[in-house]
Amino acid sequence: TGAKLICEVSSEGGDDKLLCTLSKWALFCQNKLERQVEKESEESGEPPSKRPSPFGGGGGGDHHCKGISKQPNQPSKCRKYREEYTLYGFKCIIINEVQHPQCVVCTEVLANESLKPVKMLRHLKTKHPFLAAKPTDFFRQKERDQTTIPTKAQKASYEVAYLTVQAKKPHTVGETLIKPAAIAMCRTMHGDKQARELEAVPLSDGTISRHITDMAQDIKCQLIDRVKQGKYDLQLDESLDVYSFDGTLNEDMLFCVPLEAKCTGEDIFTKLDSKLKEEGLSWDVCISVCTKGAAAMLGKKKGLKARVLQVAPHVNFTHCIIHREALASKMLDPELNSVLETATKMVNYIKSRPLNMRLFATLCSELESEHQGLLFHSDDRWLSRGKALSRLYELRDEVRLFLMEHDSQFADHLTDPDWLTRLAYLSCIFNKLNGLDMLLQGENTSIMTLNDKILEMGRIDMFPELEEFMEENGLSVDTVTEFITSHLQALLEHFNKFFPEEMAPEKYDWIRSLFTVTTTSPFNSKPLSEFWISVQKEYPQLSRAALDVLMPFGCMYLCEKTFSALTYIKNKYRSRLNVEDDLRVAVSKIKPRIDLLCSTHSAHPSH
Repeated sequence: TGAKLICEVSSEGGDDKLLCTLSKWALFCQNKLERQVEKESEESGEPPSKRPSPFGGGGGGDHHCKGISKQPNQPSKCRKYREEYTLYGFKCIIINEVQHPQCVVCTEVLANESLKPVKMLRHLKTKHPFLAAKPTDFFRQKERDQTTIPTKAQKASYEVAYLTVQAKKPHTVGETLIKPAAIAMCRTMHGDKQARELEAVPLSDGTISRHITDMAQDIKCQLIDRVKQGKYDLQLDESLDVYSFDGTLNEDMLFCVPLEAKCTGEDIFTKLDSKLKEEGLSWDVCISVCTKGAAAMLGKKKGLKARVLQVAPHVNFTHCIIHREALASKMLDPELNSVLETATKMVNYIKSRPLNMRLFATLCSELESEHQGLLFHSDDRWLSRGKALSRLYELRDEVRLFLMEHDSQFADHLTDPDWLTRLAYLSCIFNKLNGLDMLLQGENTSIMTLNDKILEMGRIDMFPELEEFMEENGLSVDTVTEFITSHLQALLEHFNKFFPEEMAPEKYDWIRSLFTVTTTSPFNSKPLSEFWISVQKEYPQLSRAALDVLMPFGCMYLCEKTFSALTYIKNKYRSRLNVEDDLRVAVSKIKPRIDLLCSTHSAHPSH
């Protein structure tokens, strides 16, 4: 009313003294009412700028009447955050020294003028209607979860997660061991200030698990992109590996999934085919599949091989060379097999009884023997046969004394020169076969190189343990010629059965002996696979034919290696773990792009 009267008096050219008096009285009323409005707005949560002005015109004391000027240097009023605003799902953040509300659910930041219940409640009911009835404690927990951490701390968390899964350790090791150890070392070396910075690194088991999942997905994306650039080969057992190349031949795990029900060839093919289609891979660019000789894999009518050939007739199937070598060396004539069974019973007599095992270890220690115990033999472990026989032969005197003290009939065999001669021979031949088995294992091998190692086995002409025993006991070679000759002849026949002549690598000599070259030529300086890949553009047909021979897997080494990692990761203490992500990051050679993952994920503390 005062402002309106001033305007009317001014327009009629009223008395200056009266105008001045009315102006002072109007400003007094204005200031008083503004203070009252601010007080009411703080109680109601409504900003004064939006409330109707008692003097007309715009709110907040903005006057456009003639003769009235705005007070100079009057600070604009900012809203203050209150603790009870947490009920609406908002916390306070400060931007340019001004408080702003931030939603703890979607992290959206609103303007300062939105610091009033009606606007925050509207955001909650509009954006998150399913959370409108949640209690205050729920949003407080969300607020703690939304607390940001330094970017370096997030990257450090990913690095620790990668090292944890590479070492195949439980996810809890970060929070229970690594973080306390790092803080203790940093405090000792640099002081409390630097040690406190490490406390911001989130290393809880949930955080480590999420990081491992992120890295596994990133590795899988990189792998699929590489495989789609060219051809691939499959190595198939209960886990699957893929062979792809990008300038060089690369080996990596494609997927590992459980077979829920039966393990027939149809079930294996269904799972394999669905996973390949899921990743966008085609059977048309698959060259070969390497498996073991199980019926479910190689059955002519219902096996995996038959089902794959129905959709991809061009695929070549190979049988694991290590498995064939183990089958070929498994057969023994009755006389040598009797020696093996007796030796196994001796070992079991000592190893299966804890008291006998402790007494035998004490005996070996008193005699200053090289070893303190024997080794078990298991048919499922192909190397155990040679290791168990070699250890028994080396400790034959100690075993004889122990068995004589316990009145065991097995002691008589260890005093029989003929029986010991056969034991020495078996120890030698199985050591040679174990050495061959180890040579066949390894990464980036081809059928050609593995066949070369098989052929070298035929040049064995010396058994050192047998020769040493015969010299010590003055035995003649004629006493062992017959059974050694018969066993070696049988062994040769079995090797010829599992490695027929048509599989001999001589027909592929053009791949590795293409022409005579100098030592500076790339043909000699590069592996065969890299050389033939490098000349793809110049000689496409030759390169394609050579890679079709070099790319197929020759053995199941990668699957067996992955199984070893699987049994270590998924032990009886972690039996409920979904192991595929951990297994992929643990065995893959592809490095996760941690910087990319940090840039695409929000940094949150452990919870």
